[in-house]
Amino acid sequence: MPYGTPPVLAEVVRSGFVEGQHRGSLVVLAADGSTELSMGEPEAPFFPRSANKPVQAAAMLRAGLDLSGPRLALATASHSGEPFHQDLVRKMLAEHGLTEELLQCPPELPLDQAEAARAVAGAGSEEAARSRVAMNCSGKHSAMLATCAANGWPQETYLEPSHPLQQLVAETLESLSGDPVTHVGTDGCGAPLMAITPAGLARVFRALALAPADSPEGRVAAAMREHPEYVAGTRRIDTWLMSEVSGAVAKVGAESVQGAALADGRALAFKIHDGGNRAVGPVLARTLELLGVDSPVLARIADSPLLGGGQRVGEVRAAF
Repeated sequence: MPYGTPPVLAEVVRSGFVEGQHRGSLVVLAADGSTELSMGEPEAPFFPRSANKPVQAAAMLRAGLDLSGPRLALATASHSGEPFHQDLVRKMLAEHGLTEELLQCPPELPLDQAEAARAVAGAGSEEAARSRVAMNCSGKHSAMLATCAANGWPQETYLEPSHPLQQLVAETLESLSGDPVTHVGTDGCGAPLMAITPAGLARVFRALALAPADSPEGRVAAAMREHPEYVAGTRRIDTWLMSEVSGAVAKVGAESVQGAALADGRALAFKIHDGGNRAVGPVLARTLELLGVDSPVLARIADSPLLGGGQRVGEVRAAF
C-alpha cells in the first residue's frame, strides 16, 4: 500500500490535548455493494494479514475438508490461546491422524496477555511456555494439514505458495474479493500472505455475510457467528461484536487491519497505516455507527483508554 498522507482515522487524546494521530484507509459498502464511504486509498493493494483467514477456511471447505461448528470457527481464528482453544486444536489434530510436530507455525506464547502470564508461571520460563498449539494461528494450520490429509496432498510443504492448497486459497480470495492477488509474502505464522485491496476485503466480508447457508462461504460465516469465542477469545473485539450484533461477521488482522459485515451485506474494511492496534476498536465502532448499528457493544469496542499515574487520563478516539 502506498504511504502518502492518508487521512486521520483516530486521535490520541491525553488530558484534553491531542498528542498523536493514527492515519489509514477505510471503505464502507452499502447493502447493495456500492461504496458508501471511502477514505485514504482503499483501492491500493495491502496485506490483510489474518483478516484473510475466513477465506482460507472457505478454500479448505472447497477442497472437501469436513469441518463445522467450533472446529470450523477455530480454522478462521487468531485465537487467544485460552485453554479451550488449545484443547480443541489438539482434538482436531488427533481426529485427523495428525500430531503437533507436523504444525509449521512457530512456537509462541498465547496471544492473550493473561493467558501468556499463566503459561509462563506454569512452565517456569517463557521459552518453556512457548508451543505451536498456543500460537494464535494453530487452528488454521491444523485445518490446513487436515485438508492435505483428506486430499492426499503433501503435508511437509503445505505452506509453499505453489502447494495445491495455497493455489486454491489464492483462487478463492480472488473470486470473493474481485481483486487479483498482486503480491505474495509470508505471514507471521509462515503461511503465504496474499495482497488485495481494502475495497476487496470489504467485498470478501460482504460475500461471507450473504453466502447461501450450504456454500463453503456460508458455512464459514455460520461457524463464526455461532462460535465467536473460537474466532478470537473471551476478551476480544471480534467476539464481542459477533456475540452482540446478530448476523455480524468480523475478523481482525495484524498491523491494524479489520474486516466486517452485517447480515444484510453492509460491510467495511480498514487499515491503520502505522499498525497501531489501539486505534482498531475506536475506528471499528465509529464505522459501525455510520452503518447504522445501534448496540451497547459499540461503547465496549470503542474503549481505548490512556493511563497516567495508573489513572485514566485520556483515550484513543475516532476522528471522522
